[in-house]
Amino acid sequence: MDSVQLLLIIGAGIAVSAIARKRDLEPGMIIVVLAAAASFLPGVPRPELDSEFILAVVVPPLLYSATRGASLAAFGANLRAIVTLGVLLVLLTAGVLGLVAAWLLPSLGAAAFVLGSVLAPPDTITTVSHGDEIGLPKRVTSILTGESLVNDATALTLFSIAVGVVGGEQASWGHGGLQLLRNAVVGIVIGAVFAVATLWVRKRLGNPTLETALVLLVPFTAFLVAEHVHASGILAVVAAAFLISVNLTLDPRHQYPGAYRTRLQEAAFWPVLDFVLETFVFAYIGLQLRFVLADLAGSADPGLIRTLVAAGVLLLVAIVFRLAAVYLLFGRWTLREWMIQRRVARDASFRAEFERRGRRGGAPSTVPTQREALLVGWIGMRGILTLAAAGSIPPRVPGRDAILAIALFVTLGTLLVQGTTIGWLTRRLRFDLSAERAQEREMRGRGQRIVEEVGHEPAGDPDAGFEAQRLALGRAVMERRLTEEIARAMIDEIDLRQAARHTLPPARA
Repeated sequence: MDSVQLLLIIGAGIAVSAIARKRDLEPGMIIVVLAAAASFLPGVPRPELDSEFILAVVVPPLLYSATRGASLAAFGANLRAIVTLGVLLVLLTAGVLGLVAAWLLPSLGAAAFVLGSVLAPPDTITTVSHGDEIGLPKRVTSILTGESLVNDATALTLFSIAVGVVGGEQASWGHGGLQLLRNAVVGIVIGAVFAVATLWVRKRLGNPTLETALVLLVPFTAFLVAEHVHASGILAVVAAAFLISVNLTLDPRHQYPGAYRTRLQEAAFWPVLDFVLETFVFAYIGLQLRFVLADLAGSADPGLIRTLVAAGVLLLVAIVFRLAAVYLLFGRWTLREWMIQRRVARDASFRAEFERRGRRGGAPSTVPTQREALLVGWIGMRGILTLAAAGSIPPRVPGRDAILAIALFVTLGTLLVQGTTIGWLTRRLRFDLSAERAQEREMRGRGQRIVEEVGHEPAGDPDAGFEAQRLALGRAVMERRLTEEIARAMIDEIDLRQAARHTLPPARA
């Protein structure tokens, strides 16, 4: 892929995205479809990239950007559901889809489980970003955000193990299971080390451009260092992003004069980078379509027709299995809670112990309702990670063209079937969000009172008042008097007011 093609892709992506957003359509889906159609034009060359380029260059910054806006508190509050979906469900989905693929396309052999790991993780970040417009309950939004981050790490680690087994670099699946655990732990440690180092260096630079450049290096370096020691580069990126974003915004120890300028610059920079990278991946995979189909048509096994049939079956299995699995996994959790409540009602000694645990913060968290479980189960569209992983499969893996074609068709199928009906389903489920919105208004009012208590800036130091307001909000979060989401939103507003103070000319008397 040359520079002219890349410029044409980005330019076309801007135009397509502008039109798609005005018509309330998913830009990624339109870009893939148009790129696939463009691949059939005479003279369009096949885009060629090194198989490791996408995973090493495209995925890390996308994951870092997605993690920046995630709430650590919401992640912890919904940890059980997030781990259930992001780890257990991904492993189950990869196994089921791998078995179905091996049955449909026997020629893939062990590579069927490479396909399973590629198709396993749903991409829910795009849906969550429009959660308020769609009307998603806050808990559903928190669960889907956390799931998307964890399942990416699980699926890509599983993907690397599967590719290693197929290529003879991995001894066995059992050894791969131990490697999965080791990769996760070491990856998180590496991410934490990078976060600590970045936070220490950043406040000593004193320049928004240099600070943003430093943070831009973090996802790439954390990923590459972790992968170099055979750990999870994805978890390293997620851990680093969590720690850096939370500490820079809320921790008083990491506040310093002028930090607001860097936060504002990064808030504008990361969405632009996300758009460029996502447009590139969607277009790159779409432009592969004609050549992949031609290769499949020219091969005896699995062949074009059999691959397309397999893609349809795997699309159906992916949708149905997630719905059933989410319902059963959450249902088991609900049944356990019901049994506990029955025992609490009947057994006085157990009730006393249960109440003691509750006072210590050990009581079980509230489980998602059946309607929330149905909505979470339906929001299972495949997206950028599935396409990126498929595009990074080494040429030595058997059936690479078939896997790439199936990944493309399943991604488009889930976007068309599920992505276009989420709003309708949410409306039909009739979630009552009045209590959530009232709580949010009350929490924002509390935050406003905290800011007002700080007062105005001292004479001669206009920035000190803004710094004091941010520090007060950060302390309120640490003391659990204010939610992290509200504090971050209010700090963003304070940053804008402080920037305006230094930008706008003084008012005339």
